[in-house]
Amino acid sequence: MTTKAFAAQSATTPLGPIDIERRAAGPHDVQIDILFCGVCHSDLHTARSEWDGTQFPCVPGHEIVGRVSAVGDHVAAFAVGEIVGVGCMVDSCQHCPSCGEGLEQYCTGGGFVGTYNGPTPDAPGHTLGGYSQRIVVSDKFVLKIGHDEKDLAAVAPLLCAGITTYSPLKHWGAGPGKKVGIVGIGGLGHMGVKIAHALGAHVVAFTTSESKKQAALELGADEVVNSRNEDEMAAHAGSFDFILNTVAASHNLDPFTALLKRDGTLTLVGVPEHPHPSPAVFPLVFGRKAIAGSLIGGIAETQEMLDFCAEKGIVADIEMIRMDEIDTAYDRMLKGDVKYRFVIDTATLG
Repeated sequence: MTTKAFAAQSATTPLGPIDIERRAAGPHDVQIDILFCGVCHSDLHTARSEWDGTQFPCVPGHEIVGRVSAVGDHVAAFAVGEIVGVGCMVDSCQHCPSCGEGLEQYCTGGGFVGTYNGPTPDAPGHTLGGYSQRIVVSDKFVLKIGHDEKDLAAVAPLLCAGITTYSPLKHWGAGPGKKVGIVGIGGLGHMGVKIAHALGAHVVAFTTSESKKQAALELGADEVVNSRNEDEMAAHAGSFDFILNTVAASHNLDPFTALLKRDGTLTLVGVPEHPHPSPAVFPLVFGRKAIAGSLIGGIAETQEMLDFCAEKGIVADIEMIRMDEIDTAYDRMLKGDVKYRFVIDTATLG
C-alpha cells in the first residue's frame, strides 16, 4: 500500500516527502491511520546519523497515535475505529527470558525491532516510522489509548517520553514517603516531574536555569534546585531515595550522587553524545549507592503507564507543528527552544 511519508535521504539533507510501501495487514497485524506523531531527540540523532547505523531513506517517529483502519483475521484485541498507540518497538524475539517477563525492550534474542531503522523483511529492509500517514504493526505491539480524543496530540509523547520516565520511577519505588529528584526539565524531564508527582513522591526538580523554576513548580515539583548553585545543592546532601537524570549532555554525576541517601540510586535515561566523566567511587562505596540506567518499558508496562496517565489526566506539554516544519523543529530542539515536546499533525502530510 503506497503511503505518504517524510524521510531523510542522507545525514546532511533536509527531510522531505517520499512515497513508501506498507504491507497489507497480515493475520496478526493492525493497520493504523496515524493522527499525530511526537518528535523525539532520537529522531534527530538517527536522521542526522549521529548514532552509528542509520539506514536511508530514514522515516523517523516512534510516538504514534492513530485510528485502527484494518485488522488481521486473528486479531481480537483491537477493532476498526479504535484509537491506539505505537511506541519505540514493533517486534522482539518473543521467546528470550526478557520477552517472557514482558520486558521486550531488553530482548536478548537479537534485540527489539525499533519502530524505525530496525530490521524487517518489508521493503526497503528496515522499518519506517511514524512520520507517515499509516503504519502496520503486530497486534502484540499496539497499545490502547484511554484519553479523551481532544487530548490525543498531547498523548503521543507518552509513547516514549512518558514510558521512559514512568518505568524507572516505578522500578525504583517512587511513591508516598519517597524523595525523588528529576534532573533536567525538557521533553523527558517534564514528564518525569508530572508522573513522580502523580505517584505521590516528594518531587525536587533540578535545572541550570533560574527561568525554569516557576515552570517546574507548575508541572508538579514540590521544590526546585539550581544545580549550579552549590549552597542549594548542599542543602539536599544525603537526602534522596532516587534521582532520575534525563539530561542528554555529558556532565559530572558526582554532585548528584552526593545527594543520595545510603542505598539511593541515580538512574540515567538521557544518552549523551560523549560519555559522562568517570564518577568518583568513594561516595558510592561508602553509601552503597548506585548509578543505573533504564530503557523505555515493556509493552505491558507501557499500557499500564497509559492507563495511569489517562486516570490522572496526565499528558505532555506540546507544540503542534506541520510536517514540513520538522527541520526547523530539530534545530529548535538543539537549542532547547520547545516546551516541551513537538508533535506533528500528520494531516499536513496530505
